Amino acid sequence: MEQRVIELFDTTLRDGTQGEAVTLTVRDKLMIAHRLDEFGIDIIEGGWPGSNPRDEDFFREIRKTSLSRARMCAFGSTARFPDKVESDGNLNALLKSETPIVSIFGKTWKFHAITGLGLTLEENESLIYQSVKFLKDRGRMVVFDAEHFFDGYRDDSKFAIQMLMAAQSAGADIITLCDTNGGSLPNQIRDAVLEVKSVISKPIGIHAHNDGDLAVANSITAIEAGASHVQGTINGIGERCGNANLISIIPNLLLKLGMKTAQEIQLENLTSLANFVYEMINIVPNTRAAFVGKSAFAHKGGIHVSAVLKDSMMYEHITPESVGNAQRVLVSDLSGQSNIRYKARELGVEVSENPDFNKKLVEHIKSLEFEGYQFDGAEASFELILRSENEEFAPFFRTLDSKVYVFFNLQKHEKSEAVLKIEVNGEIEHTAAEGNGPVNALDNALRKALQRFYPEIATIKLVDYKVRVLDEQDGTTAKVRVLISSSAGADTWTTVGVSENIIEASWQALSDSINYRLFKVRNDKVSR
Repeated sequence: MEQRVIELFDTTLRDGTQGEAVTLTVRDKLMIAHRLDEFGIDIIEGGWPGSNPRDEDFFREIRKTSLSRARMCAFGSTARFPDKVESDGNLNALLKSETPIVSIFGKTWKFHAITGLGLTLEENESLIYQSVKFLKDRGRMVVFDAEHFFDGYRDDSKFAIQMLMAAQSAGADIITLCDTNGGSLPNQIRDAVLEVKSVISKPIGIHAHNDGDLAVANSITAIEAGASHVQGTINGIGERCGNANLISIIPNLLLKLGMKTAQEIQLENLTSLANFVYEMINIVPNTRAAFVGKSAFAHKGGIHVSAVLKDSMMYEHITPESVGNAQRVLVSDLSGQSNIRYKARELGVEVSENPDFNKKLVEHIKSLEFEGYQFDGAEASFELILRSENEEFAPFFRTLDSKVYVFFNLQKHEKSEAVLKIEVNGEIEHTAAEGNGPVNALDNALRKALQRFYPEIATIKLVDYKVRVLDEQDGTTAKVRVLISSSAGADTWTTVGVSENIIEASWQALSDSINYRLFKVRNDKVSR
């Protein structure tokens, strides 16, 4: 296939912020803009300066910094009235932003022009022409976003293309075809782009929304049909169902279609960029996201794992490292000996090659999974099982007795207290502690009991606590699975507990967390 150069236009800071629950401060937007620049994005659409003070502030601040490769773009609409283009507030706000590029949208669906704006077709055409020319005459590169183009094309193709011609005649540098409602199918995109290419000489762009879950497919189809400019957002964030996801589009263009981008893309930083933006917008990453998700190269079925160990191409369409991701093998009731050996090697645990030992180990793991344990996200607990079976690990303490008291009254006064009796190397420690809830009380009591023997536990922090009800139909008698994530400095680990009693399940996970850290610290000291 002919190698083509594709221009990447990112609208995370503008269209992306229109997504539900997405809010960015000016500082957030500045940080994301610099990451996009480092990654290799060509054009960064920073916002709509005519619509809100925050975007105006962003454009003032971004002018004080320097981007190494990307060019900034301000977004707005055509003028509101054909006879008031010169004084239009929106167009003048675009100029005030001082970006080298501006993108403006205009109506290319007859329905919108007549019903939405109350314009005649001739007035709508004049509005597009005059708005583009106004900006071009003042030295700006203009990207014309043909809003609702594909709906308009299906309704009246002659009118839709006539509006594109008006933008081109006025000097627009790029004509972007927008699937604003996000409901088009790939064949509809292809047919429309091919016709537009036959009558428009300017570069064609594509701006797709994901309401039919086809934004990435539609964007790639448009490029295959001749578009050379693609718009989208990081992680596909945006209004309603989101925008075309550049995180998926870019590796498909580079790795599958053999195309080039105008700037050199740091593809090995793709996963890092996706996670960074998730962090900035305070949204939990999609673990099943293509290319960059935690599960994108995760293997669970024993047959799959056995094949991947021989050659990962059997069940991976690209190498995970090419996009900054990593291969993972999960341990579950679907596991075989290949899973166990892979995970053991990954965790640095040497397991016996004896088939009987491995079979026994697999059966043990599967029986735990049947009881409700899950080790996909609790690798610290899994490592303790492996090392225990290998006779490398024994618990650092033994629980002799435990009591948890929870008091509350109608005035909403609440108090939790835990009483523990544990044994460490033949010594018995009996202690009590209060906490903000029963689990926190247990945690405090355990630390209090162990600190005399193991002062290193002082650095451990509980950073996440999740509860999942198993067999919901059993109501309050159902088992629960508790996952606890802990940290100490830069190290993080997750442990699991399962029981019909949420306190017991939490205790199991807490105990594993402390044991895991003590084993790691003390084993590291011995290895030195």
